[in-house]
Amino acid sequence: MVQTTPDLKVIWSEYRASLLAFLRSKVSNQEDAEDLLQEILLKTHKSIGNLDKVESLKAWLFQIANNTITDFYRSKARGANVHPDDLWHGEMDEDDQHILEGCVAPFIDALPSEMGRLLHQIDLQGVSQKDYAVELGISYSTLKSQVQASRRQLRKLFEDCCDFSRDQKGNIVGFERKCSNCDPC
Repeated sequence: MVQTTPDLKVIWSEYRASLLAFLRSKVSNQEDAEDLLQEILLKTHKSIGNLDKVESLKAWLFQIANNTITDFYRSKARGANVHPDDLWHGEMDEDDQHILEGCVAPFIDALPSEMGRLLHQIDLQGVSQKDYAVELGISYSTLKSQVQASRRQLRKLFEDCCDFSRDQKGNIVGFERKCSNCDPC
């Protein structure tokens, strides 16, 4: 059976928002996040023919994103050595990381509608909190409080479903489902 190369436009329309949200969570400057997103697009375009299995597309894209973030921090350090193991996303098993990434949307959907809509925009779509506060016509500090409360509720949903293993810094390094009736992500 001959495997065809996935269409870059289709890939980008499906994963652009998640990649941008991921970048914005790792890079404080939003312009840098946008630049890194463009770099990921170029890397994806150049190497899409090297993708072994279409089924591993998402993992492959996020690996490109991880490598791009590492390269970004290395270039920012101007000679200082930043090793991928020094970054949180290098500490979690890759399979666990991608499973958890896929779990976020269903858990957000399980929140009360206002909380879910808020986290969907901020954390999944990558809309800045300041911009979203303006869009909603509320103060930035009010929106920040709502985001924090929504994230606490989201964390409770996750912790009701799974036990998380953490490193000394508090980063998640693994997880185990608490019970079999917890819907798989």
